[in-house]
Amino acid sequence: MKTVSMSGSLRENVGKKDAKRLRREELVPCVLYGGKSEQVRFSVNKKDFKPLLFTPDTHYVELNIDGKQTKAILQDIQYHPVSDEVLHADFLQIFDDKPITVSVPVKTNGTAPGVLQGGKLDIKIRKMKLKGLPNALPQYVEIDVSKLEIAQSVQVSDISIEGVEPLDVKSSIVVWVKPTRNSAKTATTEG
Repeated sequence: MKTVSMSGSLRENVGKKDAKRLRREELVPCVLYGGKSEQVRFSVNKKDFKPLLFTPDTHYVELNIDGKQTKAILQDIQYHPVSDEVLHADFLQIFDDKPITVSVPVKTNGTAPGVLQGGKLDIKIRKMKLKGLPNALPQYVEIDVSKLEIAQSVQVSDISIEGVEPLDVKSSIVVWVKPTRNSAKTATTEG
């Protein structure tokens, strides 16, 4: 998985007034969970969130908080309801020997014969929830659709990634070739 570096500084004060002051200074109040010690409260420049937010990919975050390096993932983020400004972010510290749960984008590979016959490729699950050790998690879930005919699908249970457990419902359809009016006409003229 790709890694994004962010640097921040510890927060002395905690509360609404301090959070508002930080936001006026173009900083985002953040919390780091999951470490061996207590939660770490810090702030990061608002511009540092750009590579994390404006991409469908999932990233590891290399946090530098007052000189201390920590590997984490973005767990949760809160936005302003009107301006969509980042108000607060939660990070989860990760360790190489502890499994984590992340959502990873789904990408298709190949051309489905059902699409060539007039069907439409429909991706039902755009991000799959996976659980595994950080080193085993893929950048994205790649699905080969080159054998899918009209009305055929790939389910969560059909996907296997070594060392990783998919957490979505096993019978859920990830991608399928949806019949269209055009494909129905093609089937009746051929029959």
